[in-house]
Amino acid sequence: MTFETMSNKAVAAEIGRRVEQLRLERNLTQEQVALEVGLSRGSYRNLVNGGGKVENLVAVLRVLGRLDLVEQFIPETPFSPMAQLEMQGRKRRRAAGRRKGRGESSAEVREEEGAYGDGGGLDW
Repeated sequence: MTFETMSNKAVAAEIGRRVEQLRLERNLTQEQVALEVGLSRGSYRNLVNGGGKVENLVAVLRVLGRLDLVEQFIPETPFSPMAQLEMQGRKRRRAAGRRKGRGESSAEVREEEGAYGDGGGLDW
């Protein structure tokens, strides 16, 4: 299965299907998991159908004893030691678009920045 070709909704539904499989392997009812997490059964069903909050997904994985899957889902990617040295002293505080200069209108800046409004670079 390739997630790249799936819509966001389809990916969320597949994650829900996999959570349901974990629940069945633990031989727990939807109601038991929902109660343990503090959700209604309907909210649990919404979650496994691809809706709901990430926080609730994490809580369900905790109840199912599979919180370790979060690490596999989005593993931590530390900076290399060289990148850390280069970043020292200029720690990034926020993402910001390109600031308009003198005589430049907001519309000109937005047009130049393009659809994502990032100006094509990073503002450290």
